[in-house]
Amino acid sequence: MAEPRVFASVTELREAVGAELGPSDWLEVDQKRIDLFAEATGDHQWIHVDPEKAARGPFGTTIAHGYLTLSLLPVLMPQVLRVEGVSMGVNYGVNKVRFPAPVPVDARVRATARIADVSEADTGMQCTVRVAVEREGGDKPVCVAETVVRYYT
Repeated sequence: MAEPRVFASVTELREAVGAELGPSDWLEVDQKRIDLFAEATGDHQWIHVDPEKAARGPFGTTIAHGYLTLSLLPVLMPQVLRVEGVSMGVNYGVNKVRFPAPVPVDARVRATARIADVSEADTGMQCTVRVAVEREGGDKPVCVAETVVRYYT
């Protein structure tokens, strides 16, 4: 399993702005995960859930929803980054998200990241992280996102 870069405090995190982190372990995106995401979101577009029709489509198979790829960050990012000395961290938002390439069914993905900014916010610290999710064997990222996390002590 990938070992995250561990920061003992938000002060240590602030000193690491610009640091490259990762990669995480590979994670397989199978049809069951895609189907469960479709059920959870109500997005049953054929390109995601109909293998027969998708086989005749532009990708030759079903593909993961873009938002499914984004939703994998909570499982991938703890393998890349961990902050100690805080009572909690909460997702505050996403400044920018793009899906430059599809994730075909049964593909494996992993994340790398770069700490873009750490600043004071309300009663905690706000950390902006630029994340890239790549597909094994792919030539460009499947998801690029600038995520914002708030850490509270």
